[in-house]
Amino acid sequence: MPEAYIVDAVRTPVGRRKGGLSTTHPVDLAAVPLGAAIERTGVASEEFDEVILGCIDQVGPQSFDIARTAWLAAGGSEAVPGTTIDRQCGSGQQAVHYAAQAVMSGTSDLVVAGGVQSMSSVPLGWANTATGDLGFPNPFAGAESWTRRYGEQEISQFRGVELMAERWGFTRDDVETYAAESHRRAIAAWAAGDFDDEIVPVGDVTKDEGPREPNRAKMAELEPVRPGGIHTAASASQVSDGAAALVIASADAVEKFGLTPRARIHHLSARGDDPVQMLTAPIRATRRALERTGMSLEDMDAIEINEAFATVVLAWAHELEPDMSKVNRRGGAIALGHPIGATGARLMTTLLHTLEQTGGRFGLQTMCEGGGQANVTIIERMD
Repeated sequence: MPEAYIVDAVRTPVGRRKGGLSTTHPVDLAAVPLGAAIERTGVASEEFDEVILGCIDQVGPQSFDIARTAWLAAGGSEAVPGTTIDRQCGSGQQAVHYAAQAVMSGTSDLVVAGGVQSMSSVPLGWANTATGDLGFPNPFAGAESWTRRYGEQEISQFRGVELMAERWGFTRDDVETYAAESHRRAIAAWAAGDFDDEIVPVGDVTKDEGPREPNRAKMAELEPVRPGGIHTAASASQVSDGAAALVIASADAVEKFGLTPRARIHHLSARGDDPVQMLTAPIRATRRALERTGMSLEDMDAIEINEAFATVVLAWAHELEPDMSKVNRRGGAIALGHPIGATGARLMTTLLHTLEQTGGRFGLQTMCEGGGQANVTIIERMD
């Protein structure tokens, strides 16, 4: 089967809600890494076969196939089509999967994949009119076939993560200890210049706005998202704005355009799990990916698992027992932020740069997604 290579990966800084990127139109936000990808490869834009972006809540300024409009806003050729996809929080990672699959099938040679989300422009959550909780009204109300299987119970990430905490016995101290470490790692990574090579500034915004010195006393004062729960804003991912783009190329494109393969897509897959607990799927998906490749987490030199909530990572780690020094080495979404449609591509960008800067060979990425789903990608750094 033909190989799919990552030849470039860039991202914007991640902005806090109502922060430095909040007034940037989502089209303009996505155009920044797309334009950088075109420029950095040195390939004429008409040579690309497609642009695929993840984006959730494709309404208002994020509507009308933002992959296409952002490509054009970036100066890309009008001949190149765009597709916008929604696999919830994994949309950016799934965009990379679709790009790689197109290349591996032989139907495309050069594809830009990534994601964008302006959560300042299009808010993700709203008050649940049935429960008063911050979350989502049950979108399945009135769907008889769904109700026969799952009843009329609330379906939300906020309830799901508390069910997970109860299942694995995590405490508030557990999740806040993890959250504090995420901030410490992100601050250290920025101080060391680890993110410099992957960032494309947006105006005056040159670095991630989310990381801050953790204060356990202030964390302890925050109210739980759900009454009686253990998760607060401190142990959950931050509402954010951002975009990222990766260039996926075939061996023929690498040779034709003189590109340098930086990593090979070694494995890609997705798997589902309980949609009520919702956020457990990375466990099942990772196990299946390792079984199908004959690899173990010990083979991985760097691992990125999205920090939607601290419990997601803690439960995954409890079941799979990784070396946690390799997991989210530069912090995660609790510190860096989670622009939902873009995070999958942001994680892949950071994973690639981490392998390059540390000399690692294999990296694994996984993340929980709405509906009880998870993607897994394993990449191999090229010498």
